[in-house]
Amino acid sequence: MNTTYAIDLSIIPTTFDLWHVYLAAAVVLLSLILIVLLLGMVISLARSKNKAVQPVIQQPAPTPEPVVQVVEKIVEVEKIVEVEKLVHAPAAEPVVLKESTPDAALQLLGLLQKEARFIDFIKEDIATYNDADIGVAARVVHEGCNKAINEHFSLAPIRKEEEGDEVTLKEGFDASLVRLTGNIVGTAPFTGTLIHKGWQVTEIHLPKLTQGYNANIIAAAEVEL
Repeated sequence: MNTTYAIDLSIIPTTFDLWHVYLAAAVVLLSLILIVLLLGMVISLARSKNKAVQPVIQQPAPTPEPVVQVVEKIVEVEKIVEVEKLVHAPAAEPVVLKESTPDAALQLLGLLQKEARFIDFIKEDIATYNDADIGVAARVVHEGCNKAINEHFSLAPIRKEEEGDEVTLKEGFDASLVRLTGNIVGTAPFTGTLIHKGWQVTEIHLPKLTQGYNANIIAAAEVEL
């Protein structure tokens, strides 16, 4: 049995209502979103392929500095350190000069003049005297000076050895106590011959000065009446 299907075109809507408009707009929007997503995936795939294809460029390894340059840098650093040490080194303490008062020296001259006529002797013109007269005067001056020194000073020799003996000065010896003479070569210890024992003052017994005493007057002038 043959069946014939007939299409009734009168049932197809000829107008769009509001619902059909919303539905068409949603289909168009979804289509656009799908297209954008597909384009994004294609672009990302293409970029990843380009990155994989590009060769990795290796940076050249730094060439080591020559040994000469390294040594020069070390020397420069050492010089900088030395300069810093010199700059930050504490300043040396200034040398303080002790000013001596002339009163004690003038007092000693007065004592030598009083006991030995010392100033008179050294100020006398001895060219007109013969050796015998000078010898007699020197004996008087010697005795008076010895008396004045022994009364007011205690003296002791610096070295205990006899003059002419061989002595050895160790490293760090006091240069103010021993004066080197002759051929001085190298550093201590030194070995040589004792020429002079030296002297040092252990005690001083100078008389006290009264108020208003003029120490510049070594010997007052004498007038005999």
